[in-house]
Amino acid sequence: MPRKTNKNAVVAFKVEKNLADFLNRLPNKSAFIRKAIAAQMNMACPLCKGTGQVSRWVHENYMDLLHRWSERQCDGCGTGIAFPDDPGNLGHAEQHRLEQFFKGGPLYCDPCFDKTATCNDCGWHIAPEKVAEHHKKVHRH
Repeated sequence: MPRKTNKNAVVAFKVEKNLADFLNRLPNKSAFIRKAIAAQMNMACPLCKGTGQVSRWVHENYMDLLHRWSERQCDGCGTGIAFPDDPGNLGHAEQHRLEQFFKGGPLYCDPCFDKTATCNDCGWHIAPEKVAEHHKKVHRH
């Protein structure tokens, strides 16, 4: 059974009659109001950009994690690559380059991606020195 917390302060506010009637029909008006206030204190989910809500603690901790994950280094030259917030803003070539990475392939910046050879089996762009490793890892038959 949940332990009751000591609630020793009263807060009053004015509402329209129809809202007062609605609240008065609830089995536990105070609990409903506390939950409504707590929900408003939550923050937009950083992962779904606000279609959901999470607690402030979750928001702050995951925002930091998402920020660290939002950039990686090119597997070819080491240049920093920032992931877009909205993939809908990407052109076809940029989408193809990032899809390769999200499917388990290497991540290359645009210049390195254009310089690498394309695997005949899967279409991924692979640096020449990584072709043998790629075939062992991805094309084990």
